[in-house]
Amino acid sequence: MVSPDWKHVNNNLLDLELDQSELNRKTERRIKIRIPQEYTQEPLISRLISNYNLEVSIVGALLGSNKPNDGWFDLKIQGNSNDIDSALTYLTELQVEIWHEENALADGW
Repeated sequence: MVSPDWKHVNNNLLDLELDQSELNRKTERRIKIRIPQEYTQEPLISRLISNYNLEVSIVGALLGSNKPNDGWFDLKIQGNSNDIDSALTYLTELQVEIWHEENALADGW
């Protein structure tokens, strides 16, 4: 299996190339996010689920309450394009660093 190529979004949501043709269409995205230290005690993943109606699978994580570093999550998020877009905007506003798989949009539930 070929490992995905990851692209840093750099707080520019246009880089995410979301399919805006059908905003209510179910879709899936794979992202990696860097959680700044000031947010490591915040329920950011829970907010993605409850506030944006997303299904979130944690594929991998590096986060420790006793560590002075930022945390990382490797996430698979599922929902409609509009909700995913809103959730990514929320993370960007918090200055959470977002990386996404290039050319890996997965539609067609």
